[in-house]
Amino acid sequence: MQTPVYDNLEKLRAWFSECPGAIVAFSGGVDSSLVTYVAHEVLGDERALALISASASLKMKELEEARAFCDRYGIPVQIIATDEILDPNYFNNPSNRCYFCKSILYADLDEIAEARAPAWVINGTNADDAFDYRPGLQAADEKKVRSPLAEIGMTKQDIRDVSSLLNLKCWNKPASPCLSSRIPYGERVTIDKLKRVEAAENYLNELGFDVCRVRHAETTARVEVPSDRVAECKQYEEVIVEKFISLGFEMVEIDKEGFVSGKLNRAIL
Repeated sequence: MQTPVYDNLEKLRAWFSECPGAIVAFSGGVDSSLVTYVAHEVLGDERALALISASASLKMKELEEARAFCDRYGIPVQIIATDEILDPNYFNNPSNRCYFCKSILYADLDEIAEARAPAWVINGTNADDAFDYRPGLQAADEKKVRSPLAEIGMTKQDIRDVSSLLNLKCWNKPASPCLSSRIPYGERVTIDKLKRVEAAENYLNELGFDVCRVRHAETTARVEVPSDRVAECKQYEEVIVEKFISLGFEMVEIDKEGFVSGKLNRAIL
């Protein structure tokens, strides 16, 4: 008797058996990693390509981990540079910023798909994403991007379970949305801010906080770690403040509530 986990894997493989070719928007997260892995497993080198967007809002660590994933499994990969940071619709940081980012990305991927036709542009959207605030989904709909995980009803937990079954190293990797998500809506997104946030979060990682967010609110760094580790983080407050001030922040606050995914969306929901 097959388990639900194995059934989900077989459904995903069956989905790709109907796919003529895949250009996968690959971020290195667990969702797109599973999609990329199974696309390559079913379609092979000639018909599956992982596409990494090396934008200013992607952490260098995430880029290197995504590249290493492809190297590990022999998956063809292409890295492109997207310029959403130059678009006023993006850098002015409206509440639907992600729509403009994804529109630019999918337009670039469409060109690559046309050159490799027949091929579909594919993303890692899952069934849970329909219940979250994700303006990028509108861009995917407009560009007719396919979402195999969502289409077959796989949730985040399903994805982690299948990834564990396949022994993918990233199966329990924490979510790591783009760096621009750390900047409150209405405050301009700049390369300097993105680099400052990246350096600050890397420092927290070095202190042992693998799950963390540094919200860049004007000149203040608001530090979020899991609620059960806030007290521990407070023990490092002196060195954190010293480090963050050296990075260019003027004030540092440790959020007493702790890490909450999408916390900045509270301002608009």
